[in-house]
Amino acid sequence: MQPTDTSHPDHYHRVVDCQWACPAHTDVPEYIRLIAQGQFTEAYLVNRESNVFPGILGRVCDRPCEPACRRGRVEEKPVAICRLKRVAADHRDDISARLPLIPATKNGKRIACIGAGPASLTLANDLLPLGYEVTIFEKWATPGGLMRTNIPSFRLPASVLDEEIRYITDRGVDLRLGSPVDSMKALLDAGEFDAIFVGSGAPKGKDLELPGRRATPDVAAHVHIGIDWLESVAFKHIEAIGRRVLIIGVGNTAMDCCRTSLRLGADDVKVMARKPRTFFKASKWELDDAEEESVQIIVNHAPKTFAVENGKLVGMWFERMEYALAGERIVSERSAESVFFPCDDVILAIGQENAFPWIENDIGIALDQWHVPQVDKITFQSTRPEVFFGGDAAFGPKNIIWAVEHGHQAAISVHKFCQGLPVSERLPPLLNLSSRKMGIHEWAYHNDYSAVERRLMPHVDLKERFRKINIEVELGFTAEQAVAEVQRCLNCDVQTVFDAKLCIECDACIDICPVDCLTMTPNAPEGELRGMLKAPARNLTQPLFVSTPLQQTGRVMVKDEDVCVHCGLCAERCPTAAWDMQKSTIKIPYARDETTPCMKQPARKTA
Repeated sequence: MQPTDTSHPDHYHRVVDCQWACPAHTDVPEYIRLIAQGQFTEAYLVNRESNVFPGILGRVCDRPCEPACRRGRVEEKPVAICRLKRVAADHRDDISARLPLIPATKNGKRIACIGAGPASLTLANDLLPLGYEVTIFEKWATPGGLMRTNIPSFRLPASVLDEEIRYITDRGVDLRLGSPVDSMKALLDAGEFDAIFVGSGAPKGKDLELPGRRATPDVAAHVHIGIDWLESVAFKHIEAIGRRVLIIGVGNTAMDCCRTSLRLGADDVKVMARKPRTFFKASKWELDDAEEESVQIIVNHAPKTFAVENGKLVGMWFERMEYALAGERIVSERSAESVFFPCDDVILAIGQENAFPWIENDIGIALDQWHVPQVDKITFQSTRPEVFFGGDAAFGPKNIIWAVEHGHQAAISVHKFCQGLPVSERLPPLLNLSSRKMGIHEWAYHNDYSAVERRLMPHVDLKERFRKINIEVELGFTAEQAVAEVQRCLNCDVQTVFDAKLCIECDACIDICPVDCLTMTPNAPEGELRGMLKAPARNLTQPLFVSTPLQQTGRVMVKDEDVCVHCGLCAERCPTAAWDMQKSTIKIPYARDETTPCMKQPARKTA
């Protein structure tokens, strides 16, 4: 293998697996260390730099960071990264005075955002400090998008949502509530804006056209589209549901629907899943929370017909499915028998999709066969140069943290477009390394391994949580729980940095390594080299570290980055300091980092 190019930012970045897995690349180890020091406001600001909504995401993020967490490779459960984010949000001081200043003199460019969801709000957050005037058109009377309409208040309190949105909208956004955009052509023809960003989400829930679906008006009234139904509950248009409810689908929306049903009067709620549990789209913790509240999850049942008697919905027929599996792949399936489940209401949570009835066909925005715009995956620009897309509106349903990252990237493109610069030319990420060594045996971080198990999130008592629909179920970590949980972080951003010129091949580092991730060996092709290590490196998704040839024997030092726990024992033991522990800091470019030729005056806060 060729020596590893450690000058490329991606090498050390991807070793910090939690940050690498986060779409917005939040600096997880840094904010956890700040929490450990009691610096909650600083930890919150580190979060807000990238994910913009720490209090919101500390409650409802899909947590792509946690399956990637290196702690999960040495024991069963990862660090509670998401819940620690909430710790910072819950215990911080007011940050208003520490937000970027908004210039009183604007740069002459006006931006329109369609939809006041996370993508549009992130774009506004990034462009306001650069002097842009941002107008957000929102069809509802309150901002927030799917965060407001599709996430129940017992998971995300309105007070948390309102505060973090106000950190953006109160700083100069022209927020036009109750103002849906009915025609993209009319908005473009008005010539009021220099660029338009579409962050309208994926607002169309999928229907299930089976026999009996529209047999009578009464049946139609008791079969609900999941996201529309949650929206109606959020705005108090629906305040009750039947006693027996069937939820079709098993994604996160289905989990919100079943738990909301319990709070509106249902006492027999079943989630009907077509496939086995290993194929569920819902997050494990969402499933756990639903089942704790006595929701039944019925696997291997495919919906067949709606059962109607005397014009009323009385239940549904399902086909019980049998599958032959090969690992995590279905190789064959068959229906075994028909099964009847009685119900009063059915909620369809089988997915959602983009819908753009207000984008005309003849305005220069290329649309595919499903009337979905063609969007560049890097720049988020459509085929009409001044129109950009982000969030679910760009590439279909994902989640809040992806929408935030789309907003960051689209803000760079909008900024460069408005300044007459190529939107495809973007600054690369940069990485800085700084040694943690303070003396012969002193380091600027603690590398003791904490054997404490993952802390359990305290919840409101089951009897209490159903009294009102807006009682937040999760209480947040106590101070004692937070103190214990932060100690579980392995400081993965403190990197093992090797200097082959200093190595005397004494094997001290190999002898002391607790996870056998180091090997000195003759070089070989990667497939062969992975099997030659002290402990074979089987995770092909994470590259090996391979040094330049060692001076004494020509062998190479190979490190399996996948299993290293960054304990620093190699650096402490090395007699020549060939190993060092150095903190890596990744610099992710934002719109403010790009060239801004029209911004000559110093930033001043808006009066």
